[in-house]
Amino acid sequence: MIDKIKAHIEEVKKFSASKIEEVEAFKNKFLSKKNGVLTGFFTEFKNIPAEQKKDLGQVLNTLKLSVENKITELKGKIEENSDKNIDIDLSLPGENISLGSLHPITVVRREILDIFERIGFVTIETPEIDDDWHNFTALNFPPEHPARDMQDTFFVEKNQSAVIRTHTSNGQIRYMENHKPPLKVVIPGRTYRNEDISARSHFMFHQIEALFVDENVSFIDLKQTLLYFAKEFFGHKTKVRFRPSYFPFTEPSAEVDVTCSICGGEGCNVCKYTGWLEILGSGMVDPNVLENLGIDSKKYSGYAFGLGIERITMLRYGVKDIRYFFENDVRFLSQFENI
Repeated sequence: MIDKIKAHIEEVKKFSASKIEEVEAFKNKFLSKKNGVLTGFFTEFKNIPAEQKKDLGQVLNTLKLSVENKITELKGKIEENSDKNIDIDLSLPGENISLGSLHPITVVRREILDIFERIGFVTIETPEIDDDWHNFTALNFPPEHPARDMQDTFFVEKNQSAVIRTHTSNGQIRYMENHKPPLKVVIPGRTYRNEDISARSHFMFHQIEALFVDENVSFIDLKQTLLYFAKEFFGHKTKVRFRPSYFPFTEPSAEVDVTCSICGGEGCNVCKYTGWLEILGSGMVDPNVLENLGIDSKKYSGYAFGLGIERITMLRYGVKDIRYFFENDVRFLSQFENI
């Protein structure tokens, strides 16, 4: 039996192949579990006297390793020769790989932040989950204040000690806690309210909050800042209108409208034929808010405003359903590949 095995070892050494099919046939001849040469030898090995098994086992292992090494060697040579025969034209253009693009919300967010950074605002990030103090109380929302009803809040804790922020205004409080005036920041982020999802509203949306606190800050400074933003973002022919409003954390407060970018202020179905589009809420920081953070309201004053990025994006691109921004429909998103 040893002589037969040695004869196969010599056969393996002499074997050569130029095609992968020949190598596979060689592999099946020796390694097939049904009728391979090695399978036959290992079956007979069980009946060999114990004193002969050591020498026979060594020869069998030599045959097995020879077969495996030969297969690896031949496959490598065939693949190498195959690669050499491929004629590659390196002057041909590469494959047209389809790259992704920025989401329209991201595009508008970056543009808005860039506009405010050009006039000295610093962008900061703040937590999405916060406590009642930072989200409500410090912003002049007393526990029983009716303005709390304006916020349909998601509470994280049963005792309502933690909330998912309803506005990025919580960032104002956190920043004023750790910094002294002058303060000039913009705070972008996701906000959440327990609202029904429709074409005009969603339970999650993106906001950008701005805060400026210093000595002798007036409503005129607020108006000039927002006029600058409106002209930079919507175009230099854009006009701004302030309407009296109410927010617990600002006094006086105002809603801000811009001339409709679709009709140029002439009136259309987008602006409901008024010529104006509402874009944000604003006002002078209430003295109570400053005092809550240990800032002397007799020495310092400030303004704040917040805008919804979805609202601005819908106005810019004529999107009539806010749900499109969250559905990840490629047919919708592909329209913004080149913006």
